[in-house]
Amino acid sequence: MNTLFSTVLLSLLTIGMLLLSGCGNSGSDSSDDVTAVTVADPPTIDTATSGDTSASIAFTAPTENGGATITGYEVTCIAGEDPISATGSESPIVVTDLINDTTYSCSVTASNSAGASTESSAVSVTPEASVVTDADFEATDWTEESHSKNVDPNLSEVFNDMTVKRFDFVVTEERWQSMLDDMTATYGEMGQSSTGGPGLISSDEDPIFVPAEVYYNGTQWYRVGIRFKGNSSLQTSWSQGILKLSFKMDFDEFEDDYPQIKNQRFYGFKKFSLKNNFDDKSHLREKVAADVFAKAGLAVSHTAFYRLYVDHGNGPEYFGLYTLVEEVDGTVLDTQFISDDGNLYKPEEGGANFVDGAFAEENFEKKTNEDEADWSDVLALFAALHDDTASTDPATWRANLESVFDVDGFLKYLAVNGIIQNWDTYGKMTHNFYLYNDPETEKLTWIPWDNNEALQDGKLGGALALSFSNIQANAWPLIEKLYADEIYKAQYNSYILEVIANAFEPTITQDLYDSYSALIEPYATTEVDGYTFLDDADDFYNAISELKAHVSSREDAVNAYISGQ
Repeated sequence: MNTLFSTVLLSLLTIGMLLLSGCGNSGSDSSDDVTAVTVADPPTIDTATSGDTSASIAFTAPTENGGATITGYEVTCIAGEDPISATGSESPIVVTDLINDTTYSCSVTASNSAGASTESSAVSVTPEASVVTDADFEATDWTEESHSKNVDPNLSEVFNDMTVKRFDFVVTEERWQSMLDDMTATYGEMGQSSTGGPGLISSDEDPIFVPAEVYYNGTQWYRVGIRFKGNSSLQTSWSQGILKLSFKMDFDEFEDDYPQIKNQRFYGFKKFSLKNNFDDKSHLREKVAADVFAKAGLAVSHTAFYRLYVDHGNGPEYFGLYTLVEEVDGTVLDTQFISDDGNLYKPEEGGANFVDGAFAEENFEKKTNEDEADWSDVLALFAALHDDTASTDPATWRANLESVFDVDGFLKYLAVNGIIQNWDTYGKMTHNFYLYNDPETEKLTWIPWDNNEALQDGKLGGALALSFSNIQANAWPLIEKLYADEIYKAQYNSYILEVIANAFEPTITQDLYDSYSALIEPYATTEVDGYTFLDDADDFYNAISELKAHVSSREDAVNAYISGQ
């Protein structure tokens, strides 16, 4: 009996130990697990402020983030069936493209690694047209020559290579603050990274335009539209706390609000880009690169040096030395082609690499004839480029390609771009060029744009070699297919020799650097903290020396390339 009892007792104890052991292991495993991440609680909307076709939604972050960092917010406003959304990294977020005098219901969600939260409680907001209170004025400085649309662009007045001219912007304190608030809503507080890391925020919205008075040589231009401009350069400058930002200027942007400025122009020009020479301590790259393209006989924007002062309520402040750049979708077409009636495209991302089958309309934004849903000229280029005759009948392939594309101009562009080493464009990046269907030839013509990264070895692995030996295979067919053709390669090689002997001849280019650097030195080296990319004046002088050394190195590169052919 005692033996039986002992056996049963031992068995029960063994089973109990096993059960306890299992529970213990389970408990141990559980203690090692990371708490599961869930979606965050919804944010709380504080205020909804109506604007002209817009609404600014201010909100408080969720009290519980779900165990993970909030990565972004999305505001959605709906009136009817089609919601309109905007995203941002913090409050407030501005939703645009709303219809005035229409009541919208707006809510906000927060996202973390687990996804989006439920929507917040909704608020109502009704956008309404802004009331213009400063329309009662007389444009007393207006003259036919300086302000009218009825004159040819005065290139010698506006784009003078031998002087540094001056612009003064005068903008009300309220309007200036609205520009800064808009930047904060999109990119976060100035001087702080809005992403928490090195990445950039993707935004489809341009910064807002506001009216400002522009003064030049003592003459006033009235209610000119100004806004900040740029992509990576704009975000990086802002996050670094540098207010020397690039501007877009449009002289009749607000003509509907101010009838006095209907068709206002600046010596025949409607709009400009005023570029801040981002990441260019020499302040010369944008200017010199454009000069070289022009000397090679290619269509390109005119450029000139301007110093900028801005008065936003505290008197004129020196914002630094800028480069004024002619807009391609303006007078470049008017003055360098027979007309501006053709389709102008600004390719960007995706199909802008011209890979077979990659075409998408959104990657070829139309800058003219926008109301005509016609991309047949671009589609024809894709078809001709990728036709099988490239290998079976090269002569026919070349003839078909040349019927829709200015191949000769593109080959010369490749020669110039390769010699000056401009990495931030086609061949490395799917941006910074235009395509224009020239009405005279009915061929798409390549127009370079945004050259502030030129004249250096380059980033992200450097600029393309003259032989394209470092190009990513099958990623840039407009270069690869042309260079693989013996006829086109020979023409490209001849342009390489022509450019180094003329447009980028080393001695002439060295002299140009000396001339331009002496011209801008007083204005570049006196930029002030918060409005400069220079640490000190030596940065400027060292950058000029680097440019001059670069010229010599490119002559050596050309000689090495040609000798290897």
